[in-house]
Amino acid sequence: MAPAIQITTRGGLSLQESNHSMTQSFQKVRALTGMKDVLPDSSAQWEALEATVREWLASYGYRNMRTPVLEHTRLFTRGIGEVTDIVEKEMYTFVDALNNEQLTMRPEFTAGMVRAAIEHNMLYDRPHRVYTMGPVFRHERPQRGRYRQFHQIDVEALGFAGPDVDAELIVMLARLWKLLGLKDIRLELNSLGQGDERAAHRAALIVYLEKHKDVLDEEAQRRLYTNPLRVLDTKNPAMQEMANNAPRLFDFLGSESLAHFDGVCERLHDAGIEYRLNPRLVRGLDYYNLTVFEWVTDRLGAQGTVCGGGRYDGLIELVGGKPAPAVGFAIGVERLLDLCSQSGDQAAPPECQIYMIHQGPEAQRLAAQLAEPLRDAGLNVIVHAGSAGFKSQFKRADASGATVAVIIGAEEIAAQAASVKWLRAQSGEDQPQQETIAFERLVTELKLKV
Repeated sequence: MAPAIQITTRGGLSLQESNHSMTQSFQKVRALTGMKDVLPDSSAQWEALEATVREWLASYGYRNMRTPVLEHTRLFTRGIGEVTDIVEKEMYTFVDALNNEQLTMRPEFTAGMVRAAIEHNMLYDRPHRVYTMGPVFRHERPQRGRYRQFHQIDVEALGFAGPDVDAELIVMLARLWKLLGLKDIRLELNSLGQGDERAAHRAALIVYLEKHKDVLDEEAQRRLYTNPLRVLDTKNPAMQEMANNAPRLFDFLGSESLAHFDGVCERLHDAGIEYRLNPRLVRGLDYYNLTVFEWVTDRLGAQGTVCGGGRYDGLIELVGGKPAPAVGFAIGVERLLDLCSQSGDQAAPPECQIYMIHQGPEAQRLAAQLAEPLRDAGLNVIVHAGSAGFKSQFKRADASGATVAVIIGAEEIAAQAASVKWLRAQSGEDQPQQETIAFERLVTELKLKV
């Protein structure tokens, strides 16, 4: 007999000893803080929401487009604003060692969507209604409704200038809440006017804030000269009275900005949509002008904003394109799903409609063959994997949520007919608990009954 071959590692350990050592020393890997796995039962709710959203957007003529997760950092510093919380504190930025470029994982969608529209000259002949869905990344302190990887539904109307499209977006959202059966979501509305109006308000606001420096917290004092409008968005209780009495941007709006805002409000009135004018609503991104809005709720704790958006007529030119108007919004998917879970039954959908049970190698092969025509007919079928007793297979079939179990064994093969056991009652039908269906009739019968 030839001697056994002993394979050793560089450290002198046998391969078996080395593998054991690696297994013992390797620390279990967990998901990063603030980044969550979505498991199959939960993912079913995501897929149902996404399907509803796609149909809803298609009903208004919006088409899907997709942009990369990674963009050049300068796109966000230029587009979002260098003195925003996102750019200053929250972006995942790194230097690509291969070409020494500074890159950022997208913290929001709009800048990337605009970059794509410019790069591919999308607006040369007509405006576009587009949307996208996917993950975005911000290095924030994780809490309910706020994660480091989270997901957004982003909707952009590129090349549209009028208040009619601003209002249409808001009306669209009211329809979505209705489709999802959501209540207790209210609309807050404001106008940020145009650049010269914001500049006049900014000067008056700085003078006002300087007179109240003793009230300003550290964050507000840091923003006093760089982004004073964001000071009014404070959550600090000690600053609320000061913020409430500050000069209102709305009072600095000229006739054209007021006419645009009135046009939005008139159309919301036509649609029967109530709103609250919130003069302190400024949003967290520098690119907004004219209409800004948020849909908010009290049912999500501190993170009450479900959707936010507005007009950004200067952004396309700011990041290198020809001047063009645009307006859009983003919905937080995790927050929306949280609301949906509070509004009704969120039971996981069944894994399949038909579960194929078999006994013996020949029956297992036949079950796999019979499953394919059933799938061709549009039915969802699972064939039990491996071999097991009938009791075990029935237990798994029931757990799958299947409506019916199709049983194949020696008797069924001899009779060329499957035993069909109904696992769940069919509403409104006098359905026998078990029946026999010939193999050649299996697709026709189950297509009608399942």
